[in-house]
Amino acid sequence: MTRRSFGTSTIPRRFNAITARVGPVAAAASAALILWHAARDKPAAELAAPAPLIYPSAKDTPVAAVRPTGDDTAPASQQAGVASTIEVIVARNDTMDAIFRRMALDKSDLAAIRNLPGIRQSVDFLKPGDAIKVTHNQAGEIKQLSRQVSETQTLEVVREDSGFAAKMIENPVQTRVRTASATIDTSLFQAAESSDISDIVALKLANVFAYDIDFVLDIRAGDRFTIAYEQIYQDGKYLRDGEVLAAEFVNDGRTYRAVRFSPDGGSSGYYTPDGKPLRKAFLRAPVDFTRVSSVFATNRMHPILNRIRGHMGTDYAAPTGTPVHAAGEGRVSFEGVRGGYGNAIVLLHSGSISTLYGHMSRFAKNVHMGSHVNQGDVIGYVGMTGLATGPHLHYEYLKDGVHLNPQTVPLPGAEPLRAEDLAKFMSTAAPLLSGLDAPPKPAVARQTVSDSPSKPALN
Repeated sequence: MTRRSFGTSTIPRRFNAITARVGPVAAAASAALILWHAARDKPAAELAAPAPLIYPSAKDTPVAAVRPTGDDTAPASQQAGVASTIEVIVARNDTMDAIFRRMALDKSDLAAIRNLPGIRQSVDFLKPGDAIKVTHNQAGEIKQLSRQVSETQTLEVVREDSGFAAKMIENPVQTRVRTASATIDTSLFQAAESSDISDIVALKLANVFAYDIDFVLDIRAGDRFTIAYEQIYQDGKYLRDGEVLAAEFVNDGRTYRAVRFSPDGGSSGYYTPDGKPLRKAFLRAPVDFTRVSSVFATNRMHPILNRIRGHMGTDYAAPTGTPVHAAGEGRVSFEGVRGGYGNAIVLLHSGSISTLYGHMSRFAKNVHMGSHVNQGDVIGYVGMTGLATGPHLHYEYLKDGVHLNPQTVPLPGAEPLRAEDLAKFMSTAAPLLSGLDAPPKPAVARQTVSDSPSKPALN
């Protein structure tokens, strides 16, 4: 039996034949349609112009985009009259030139503003985070520029008919004095928080008494303090905390008091109620707020050597890299590896006193044999070199070559006040000290503080 296949031979031949006949006709029809539409279309010039754009009259209303029109002159003049206000936050390494370029602002306006007398530094001296507010038109021409140059001053530049004019707007701050008290239960910071005292003020309090109290080791539950400090406001709004003006700290039953004072021609410092400086020739602790792992003891089982060995200093356990500060002003007499101390530095001070700092991970730059250091300078960083079971600083205090306990040794003080300064100190310190004796007020939020009015500034 013979089968026929219609799908594979007959249909393609018929389709090709139809396409050959219809194709020329379709092409001719398309061409005729195009010519007909071209004849009916009007020239672009005969089209009716769209209605003119209407912009808001408010000076600071931003315009996102402008539609094109057939009139090239009217929209341009309208564009130039529309103002937008932007606020630019200064980034790292930003300059005014870079900001103007980035925002497509008129560089000739920047040059004109810079040429105004006495303000160039206020325009060009930028810090990361500064805010600059600019009002400009669509062409990038500056209408107004303002920026806060200090806490109390704002520069404002305005375009006038005759050119740019600049003025410095003063916005002074107000200082209030707040007095608060707290009792330590677990830590200084917990006690401060319970009385709505910021961590910054708590740290300043610790720095005031750092010469008499080792806040790493000596703080105990039941210790208490009272503090009078500045709070800075502007237009009724709390900005920040200022200086500690007076404070009392009761540590293990012993009372310490301090008042801030600036001698004539000298820098501010803290003094006892009778005018003696709290500042000593040595810090009580050469590291900040870390725990003490081993105290001074003449007989101690060495954790590595496993035998009784005198521990002639204090160990401050702290993370590797914690800065180590010079306890007092002096000269570097040794820097390098020193047996079980590992990386160590020895400082020579006046009065036949020397201090040793051991187990450091590395030394600070520019600290070498013979270098002079000031009290508080960073001389190295905590580590665990030498015979150490963990990262910590080993600190020793010696006088005439004899080891003394760094936590209890009496420290030499700074120069006392002159007679003329002492009289001034007594008169200015009296109201602050009486404020410490007043019954403490309950803690209140900083935004609603209504404590005593500002007292005479001591700094």
